[in-house]
Amino acid sequence: MKVVIAMDSFKGSLSSIEAGNAARNGILQACNAEVVVKPLADGGEGTTEALIEGLGGNYVYVDVVGPLGAYTRAKYGIMLDGTTAVMEMAEASGLVLVRREKLNPWKATTYGVGQMIFDAVKKGCRKFIIGIGGSATIDGGLGMLQALGYDFLDKDGNSISYGIEKIDEIAKISTERKLPELDECQFQIACDVRNPLCGENGAVYVFGPQKGVKEEEKSILDKKMQHFAAVTSKFLGKDYSQEEGAGAAGGLGFAFLSYLPNIQMKRGIDIVLNAIELEKEVSKADIVVTGEGCLDFQTAMGKVPIGVAKLAKKYGKRVIAFAGCVTAEAAKCNYEGIDAFFPILRGITTLDEAMDNEIAKENMTLAVEQVFRLLQIEKLK
Repeated sequence: MKVVIAMDSFKGSLSSIEAGNAARNGILQACNAEVVVKPLADGGEGTTEALIEGLGGNYVYVDVVGPLGAYTRAKYGIMLDGTTAVMEMAEASGLVLVRREKLNPWKATTYGVGQMIFDAVKKGCRKFIIGIGGSATIDGGLGMLQALGYDFLDKDGNSISYGIEKIDEIAKISTERKLPELDECQFQIACDVRNPLCGENGAVYVFGPQKGVKEEEKSILDKKMQHFAAVTSKFLGKDYSQEEGAGAAGGLGFAFLSYLPNIQMKRGIDIVLNAIELEKEVSKADIVVTGEGCLDFQTAMGKVPIGVAKLAKKYGKRVIAFAGCVTAEAAKCNYEGIDAFFPILRGITTLDEAMDNEIAKENMTLAVEQVFRLLQIEKLK
C-alpha cells in the first residue's frame, strides 16, 4: 500500500511537515506501507517554512526597511537548486509588523519586499515563489519597485518618497537604474485575491480599512492610485489596473503585473502543489491523507485540504483527513472529495494542552494508527 500525506499546518501547534511525519508514524505502527510526506501551504503564512523544510533548502536573513520605515529582519528561503527563492511579502511589509494603533496607510511602504528580491537576485536566484498576503501597505508596490531600481520622479525631477502619499505627483518613470538581472527572472505570485487596483472593488476600498484607511480617506487615496495606474499605463503602453489580482496586497499585485517580467499569478495552493510535485505522487497512491487544524465550512469552500482532495479524486483515490477539531459544518467536506475525517483529540483537554507540540504529535500518531488498523481489517476481509 502506498500512502501520500499532504497536511496543512496546524496553526500554532504543528508545522506541515511535523503533522505529516506524525501521521506517517501512525500508519507505520498499523501496517507495512510506503509513505510519502509532502509539505503543504496555501501561499500565505508558513509557505516558506513548508517548502524549505519539506523539499530542502536554506534560510536567508536580511535586514530590510519595514512597512513604516524602521529596519526589520526578514527571512526567506533558497531551495536546494540554488536558483529558486521562496518569500512571503509579510516578512518585510506585513500587518504583523505594525501595532494596530501605529498603522499609517499614507506612508507604509513595500520597499523591504524589493530589498528581499534584490538580495536573492544577487545571490543567484532567478526563480521566485512569492506569497503576497497580509500586507500593511497600500502603495501600489511603489516601494518594491524603488528598491529594485525604478525611479519615480515628480515634475522637478525629484524622487517620490515612500508610500502612497506623494504617488499622485509622479510625472516621469525611469528604468536607468533598474536591476538588470530582473529581465532573467521568473515570478510565481501566490495570490487568492481577484480584485482590480482601483474603484469600489479595488485595493483602497476593499482592503484599505484593515491597513488603517478611514472612510473619508478612501476616495482620496483611490484617486492617488488611479494616477499611478495612469502614469504606469502611459509609460508601459498597457494598462494592468483591471487585471485580476492587481489590487492584492495594497496594489503590490499591480506592480508585479506591470513592471516585472515573466509573471504568473495563481492561487497559492496551486503554486505549492506544483512546486512539491504532489500530483505525480498522488497518481500512484492508494490512499491520500490530508488535514489542518480545524475542519469547518471554510475548509469546504476550498482551503488546502480540499485542494488536495480534488487532486486525489482526479485519479479516483480515497481521501482521509485529520484535524485538531471539527465542526458540524465540516460534513460539507464529504461532498468536496474528503471521504472521511477524524478529530485527533482523545479526551477533554485545555486548548493549551491540545496545541502543545508534543501532545499534538502524539494525538496525531495515535489517531492515524487506529484508522489504518481499521483499514487493514477491511483489507483482510
